[in-house]
Amino acid sequence: MTTAVLKQLRAYNKLQAKAVSFAMPKINWKILSVSLFLLCFLLLVFYIYQIIDLTKISYSLNTYQNSIAKISRENKNLEVSFAENNFLAEVLQKAQEIGFQRTASITYVQILNNSVAKAR
Repeated sequence: MTTAVLKQLRAYNKLQAKAVSFAMPKINWKILSVSLFLLCFLLLVFYIYQIIDLTKISYSLNTYQNSIAKISRENKNLEVSFAENNFLAEVLQKAQEIGFQRTASITYVQILNNSVAKAR
């Protein structure tokens, strides 16, 4: 062997002696599998909880929308009723200002047959 190869071999051996060997830790498969199973179970429970909560919120939202629609219909009816009542009050007030009075009795004018123009 040449001197260069021998020097490189000596340097490599020194490095290997100084290097700390790294060993893979032993894995306890039983603990790992139990912890993964528990994690999956907890995630499943959390998922079910979220579905139940989502269903409750959806039902509440539907109930609130129905209430809003009902209140809106009642509001429209009240607006119409208010407008009618307000209009009637204005008409009665104008009639009193002009001097209209309620009639006690109604009499009709009788027209004779020969006094009106006949239609052809």
